[in-house]
Amino acid sequence: MTIVLKNKATLHFDDFIFQCVIGKKGLVKNKIEGDKKTPIGTYSLGDLYFRQDRHPRPLTKLKCIPIKKDMGWCDDIKSKNNYNKLIKVNKKLRHEKLFRKDIKYDFIVPINYNTKRPKVGKGSAIFIHLTREFKPTSGCIALKKKDFLILLKLINKKTKIKII
Repeated sequence: MTIVLKNKATLHFDDFIFQCVIGKKGLVKNKIEGDKKTPIGTYSLGDLYFRQDRHPRPLTKLKCIPIKKDMGWCDDIKSKNNYNKLIKVNKKLRHEKLFRKDIKYDFIVPINYNTKRPKVGKGSAIFIHLTREFKPTSGCIALKKKDFLILLKLINKKTKIKII
């Protein structure tokens, strides 16, 4: 099964329709790091990362990984070896901090965009994550917690996301 982003505000999966928000500057075929755009294409999904200190392990068929204080996602265009990968937080590398004060990353599922052999500068840290107010993202797709938890029950490691 495939999750489909049919327009900039709705995700479709099976018979479910979820309100969502995407990158502040819309959709793009040729993503560039920092452009605030969501990449068009069909991608597999990664494991679920979640804040175990705030939430019980959710019902899902995805592998669940608790987020620790030292976890980050490298978005440093000067680091070819770490770019667009989960890292241990390092002051020398630019990164997205996964252990945040707000709720955005209480649950995240990486979208496997530019992950197999990452091309530096083509975009990193593209996730499905949480939102409260549906404010545009920096390129991710964000859902309300209630909808995110429903989606987690429906998907598995073979699920893809199609962004059109």
